[in-house]
Amino acid sequence: MNSPATLPTQNSIKKFLKGLSKSRFFTISILLHVLAILIFGGTVLFNVYVEPGDFEGEPGGNFVQGDASVRTPQALPPIPTTPTQTITAPTQTSTSLQAITTMSQSTTNFVLPTLAPAIAPTAKDLATSAPTPVSPGASQGMTREIAQGIAGFSQGWSKGQGTGSGLGIRKREFQFTAYLAKYTGGNWNSTVRTSGAEPNQKITFGSLPNLLYVMQFWSRDKIKATPDPVPLRLDSDQIFSIKPPFIFFTGTRDFKLSDKEIENLRKYLRLGGALWGDSTVPGRRSRFDIAFRREMKRVVGDVDKDWELIPPDHAIYDQRRVYFPEIRTTPPGINYYQEPVYALKVFGEIAILYTANDYGDMWQFGLNKDGKFDTRKDVNGNYVAMNQSLYDLRNTYIRNISEDSVVNTYKFGVNVILHLITRWEDKVRSVPKL
Repeated sequence: MNSPATLPTQNSIKKFLKGLSKSRFFTISILLHVLAILIFGGTVLFNVYVEPGDFEGEPGGNFVQGDASVRTPQALPPIPTTPTQTITAPTQTSTSLQAITTMSQSTTNFVLPTLAPAIAPTAKDLATSAPTPVSPGASQGMTREIAQGIAGFSQGWSKGQGTGSGLGIRKREFQFTAYLAKYTGGNWNSTVRTSGAEPNQKITFGSLPNLLYVMQFWSRDKIKATPDPVPLRLDSDQIFSIKPPFIFFTGTRDFKLSDKEIENLRKYLRLGGALWGDSTVPGRRSRFDIAFRREMKRVVGDVDKDWELIPPDHAIYDQRRVYFPEIRTTPPGINYYQEPVYALKVFGEIAILYTANDYGDMWQFGLNKDGKFDTRKDVNGNYVAMNQSLYDLRNTYIRNISEDSVVNTYKFGVNVILHLITRWEDKVRSVPKL
C-alpha cells in the first residue's frame, strides 16, 4: 500500500504522462531531436586547420625545427625484408686515388628530410609530361653548324674512339672535371662541407667528391673524374672556358636565379652542357622541387616545353648501353623515396635532368674500394668520407641506408653521368651535311 505522502507525486506523474500523450506535436518533436542526435552526434562539422611546418629549420640549423605538437612525424616506412636490388659491389685490386680528407670541421649543411609520403604524379602531370618519342639520331632542329659547335664544346670529355652505345662503354676512357653549381639564393652546399669564407669557399667533402671518387676506382682509373674544390658560379663566364660536361645542382630551399645566371645556363645547354638537379628534400612539392622546376623552365625559355617523364626504356636504364647493366630502374633514395626521373630537352637530348630522391645525401655515405662503408677516420677522429650526422641517424630517422642501397645509387649516378657525357656522339654524326 502506498503511503499518503506518495499519492500526490504519483497523481502528478500520471497527469503529466496523460497530457504528454495528447500532445502529438510535442511528442513528435522529442522523437525527431533524439533521432538527430543519434545520426549526427558523432560527426565533426569543422576541423581545426593547422598550418604545415616548413621543410627545413632556420639557417644554420641541422634539423627540422618547430613545435612538436604541430609537427608530429608520420610513421616511418617499413624496412623491406630484402633490398630492392641485390648487387655485389665490384672489388678492386688497387687504386691510385688518394682518400678524400676532411679539411674543415665546420657543421655540415644537412637538413633532415621530411617523412611525408611521396606524392605520385597525377594524371594531369603524366599527360603534360609524357615523353615525345624521338628516333635515334633525330636532330630535332639541329643544324650542321650547331652540331659542329656541340662537337667542339664536348671534345676532350672522352678519350679514344667509340660511341656511348653498347657495353663497349666499359672499355672506353673518360677524363673530365665536374662542378657543383653555386647559385643565387638557396643553399647550394646542402650536401657538401666547405671551408673558408665567401668568396673563397672550397668544397672539402661530400656528395659530388664521393661520387666521382667511386667512379674512378670502380673503373680502375679508366674514368678520371676530378671534382673541382671550387664551386662554379653560374653568373661567371668561366663556364664557357672550362666546358664542364655537366653541373650538379642541389639544395633544399626556394630560390630565384639572376638574369645573368639564366643567360649563361641557356647558352651553356645549347652548346652541349647539362645540368643534373637533385633535391635534398626527397619527394615532390618541397620548396626546392617547386623552385627548380620553375627556374629551369626559365632557363630553357621555350614556353611550349614541359618536363618529360623519362620512360623505362630510356638509354639511362638500357642494360645494353650503360656502365652498370644491373641498374634497370630508378633506385630508391633517402627514406625509400623512388620518384621518377624528369628532364627538359634541347635538340631532342637531355639538357636538364632532375631527381627528387635525395641521392646527394646517399652519396654522403662514402664507400671504399670494396663497396663497403668507408669508416676510416683522420688523426682528429673525424670520418674522411662520411657525414657523421647522417651515419649516426641511419636506420632511425634516416632510412634506406644500407651498403646495398647506397651502392645502387652510386651505380645509377655513374650510368647517368656517362650518358650525359656521351649523349651527343651519335646525334652530331647524324646531322646531314649541307
